Amino acid sequence: MLKNLRNKSAGFTLIEILVVIGIIAVLAAIVLIAINPARQFAQARDSQRDSNVNAILNAVGQYIADNKGIIDPLGIPSGDSDVPAQYGDISSTDVDLCDFFVPDYITALPVDPTTDPDGAGSMDAGDGVDNCSAAYVTGYLIIQDSTTDRISVLADDTELRVPDIKVTR
Repeated sequence: MLKNLRNKSAGFTLIEILVVIGIIAVLAAIVLIAINPARQFAQARDSQRDSNVNAILNAVGQYIADNKGIIDPLGIPSGDSDVPAQYGDISSTDVDLCDFFVPDYITALPVDPTTDPDGAGSMDAGDGVDNCSAAYVTGYLIIQDSTTDRISVLADDTELRVPDIKVTR
């Protein structure tokens, strides 16, 4: 009788180990589905776009206030603010706001989190534009409504928000 007890060694069986690994795998899958990191990153980028659009529009508003309502030098296109095709790109080649706003009204023009600002890969996506002599693209659009004279800034590359992010003042 004593001989049989000595031969048994303490430890886990293979089945017990496999059951524990299976339970851990199921719990890990549930946690990953609940957290959904890709969705969280997309929400963060859309929140950044919302903040950037408001920052650009605040700079436009301050410029207008300082210049007694005159915005002609800015070159903002006029049209229907409900038609994105009529908007102008805030970039060095279309609606160039950099010389008017940086650094007096905003330290750097905000750039869409997924846009390469200089188009050459030398700047990180989302870096602000503070060098007005260089070519840049912000990834945002701007228009002055032809009927109400209100300015709208649009972020049309949203990932989760439908409709796109648009702020009008």
